[in-house]
Amino acid sequence: MNKREDLRNIAIIAHVDHGKTTLVDQLLHQSGTFRENEQVDERAMDSNDIERERGITILAKNTAINYEDKRINIMDTPGHADFGGEVERIMKMVDGVLLVVDAYEGCMPQTRFVLRKALEQNLTPIVVVNKIDRPAARPAEVVDEVLELLIELDANDEQLEFPVVYASALNGIAGNDPENLEETMTPLLDSIIEHIPAPIDNSEEPLQFQVAMLDYNDYVGRIGVGRVVRGTMKVGDQVALMKLDGSVKKFRVTKLFGFHGLRRIEINEVKAGDLAAVAGMEEINVGETVCPVDHQDALPPLRIDEPTLQMTFLVNNSPFAGREGKFVTSRQIEDRLRSELETDVSLKVENTESPDVWKVSGRGELHLSILIENMRREGYELQVSKPEVIVREIDGVKCEPVEHVQVDVPEEYTGPVMESLGARKGEMVNMVNNGNGQVRLEFKVPARGLIGYRTEFLTQTRGYGVLNHSFDSYQPLATGYVGGRRSGVLVSLEKGKATQYSLMSLEDRGVIFVEPGTEVYMGMIVGEHNRDNDLTVNVVKEKHLTNVRSATKDQTSVMNKARKMSLEESLQFLADDEYCEITPESIRLRKKILEKGERERAEKRKKVQDKE
Repeated sequence: MNKREDLRNIAIIAHVDHGKTTLVDQLLHQSGTFRENEQVDERAMDSNDIERERGITILAKNTAINYEDKRINIMDTPGHADFGGEVERIMKMVDGVLLVVDAYEGCMPQTRFVLRKALEQNLTPIVVVNKIDRPAARPAEVVDEVLELLIELDANDEQLEFPVVYASALNGIAGNDPENLEETMTPLLDSIIEHIPAPIDNSEEPLQFQVAMLDYNDYVGRIGVGRVVRGTMKVGDQVALMKLDGSVKKFRVTKLFGFHGLRRIEINEVKAGDLAAVAGMEEINVGETVCPVDHQDALPPLRIDEPTLQMTFLVNNSPFAGREGKFVTSRQIEDRLRSELETDVSLKVENTESPDVWKVSGRGELHLSILIENMRREGYELQVSKPEVIVREIDGVKCEPVEHVQVDVPEEYTGPVMESLGARKGEMVNMVNNGNGQVRLEFKVPARGLIGYRTEFLTQTRGYGVLNHSFDSYQPLATGYVGGRRSGVLVSLEKGKATQYSLMSLEDRGVIFVEPGTEVYMGMIVGEHNRDNDLTVNVVKEKHLTNVRSATKDQTSVMNKARKMSLEESLQFLADDEYCEITPESIRLRKKILEKGERERAEKRKKVQDKE
């Protein structure tokens, strides 16, 4: 069988923050892909603002570099389990993977998650031990850890014979011996050419092109990104699209794009082994196959991970609605959610009985919170409810998603962590003491037990703990209490501006969320109560002036700093009877029922129903 020796297709996989995006940057720079005078950002592959701020990759992206007389297509994959849908499809587009592992941290859960997907596709791995210049680097142990992980994931004999390249992507150096690195990334590029199989050249056979990702462009509409499995495709060709439902649509290829560096370039022809983007078909979807009209032969459809978490999105109806956002109507919010479905295949949006309310399901808290954050930055105002796991019926039994949780903590904090995860119906499956005062614990925990746990975990471990989790399986529903917030909240009684005088008088009642001068409304949550019941408080009360004065009274009072919560922390904090109000300027927490009397009546009714 002929092979296309001029081409290699690889994906880069790594845990969050192990340096894969920096590594791609170096390969782009050192292969001469950029012009000498071209201005390129650091972490060029993370193009989205949120990706840059958080240092994570959310969207899979492709780039290509030319090395010697060969072309290397590189897919940068998300490391976070919430974006597993992207990962699985990328593995179908490549012939090998670069597994990037931190020389100090070693293998982490998300590495395991992505690597399992790669091994299932029989891909060839190359291990890159990155950050070799870290003072506490332990390259030999890390390579052993990778070997153990591959054995655990049932890798075949060829995959276990993986080549290792040691590198410091930040400094642009690499080599096959950790003690003796070259001042370039050439050893890594050579290793890719030598070990990653070249694609089979069957471009004489009838065309098969499978769509693995979607993109959208205002000028050409939907764009299907994928790999040419066999055959050739040219601009102007009349082709058939084999839909997932079994129907067939015919269309003409209006544009073809290839990749070079970070740019898409228009090309006229692609052939077997190439990664390309096709435009000209409005209704193209992930997993569908493009083939000749006279030779309709669909590839097996790609599996897309089902959503595990859902939230209710609502039009903002708080007393401050419409003040800060540009897009506030139900039609605008619905259009925005529908446009997200054009490119995000792991997302589901369902209408409800009310035209102002939608059920939005996704792969996890991070997946949904990034959608909300994007909408907020674009000028949308909305409200969302507490995230809830999606319960499924499997063989007549109600089942819920269970996560594989890996915790790295200093030894003295293992007790509280084991106790709190045990209370959330977590089951410990492994415990390893690394001997340097650090302990690694592994648990299986129901996903709903993890909602809101991160804040408690960071408090328990004084910020020294590292918590990672990825979806494991659906298991029968756990009974009894599983996680959730235990404390009550402080709720504002009136509308107005919060005063320092009233906030200071509440400090011994709990943690305050608002600063003096913040505008509040009746029913808005202004703090966390230090007991388990809700307390309605007046935060807009002024100090009454009297003619009695003490020389030092007003000068000595110092107020605690208000707790500022990020979007994720706010979503995790929510209880069943609360909403999070999100605008471009603010994130506010509120009760669903704003008026105190009505809220108390509703609570009484609920207690009566629970008894019945």
